[in-house]
Amino acid sequence: MITQITKGIKISVKTSFEGTFLKNYKIHFAFGYRITIENQSKDSVQLTSRHWQIFDSLNDVEIVDGEGVIGKKPVLKPGESHTYSSGCLLTSPIGAMRGHYNMVNFTSTRRFRVMIPTFKFHAPFALN
Repeated sequence: MITQITKGIKISVKTSFEGTFLKNYKIHFAFGYRITIENQSKDSVQLTSRHWQIFDSLNDVEIVDGEGVIGKKPVLKPGESHTYSSGCLLTSPIGAMRGHYNMVNFTSTRRFRVMIPTFKFHAPFALN
């Protein structure tokens, strides 16, 4: 598991290889990830949006921006956490993701970024 803390918000990431399949006559590698966002600060916060950089060893970097995570904009009081699972399709058996969440502190009304540490994907049969 990979973890990182930014401004009292702890991000933990666990990855998994889900298998291969054909899509548009091309093999794809499916990876899953589970992220836990834990509020270790003294203020209530809300996740408003996300920014991802997806690295595929056979393609250019893909940038993904969006509102919330999996359709939610969780509010976390001090000591609370939010866990969600998602996935990523790559055209190679090796890749990685990193990014940040945009959040707002309800006490100060300030917006801030929480860094998501780089987490790697690799199929068990791929050597690197």
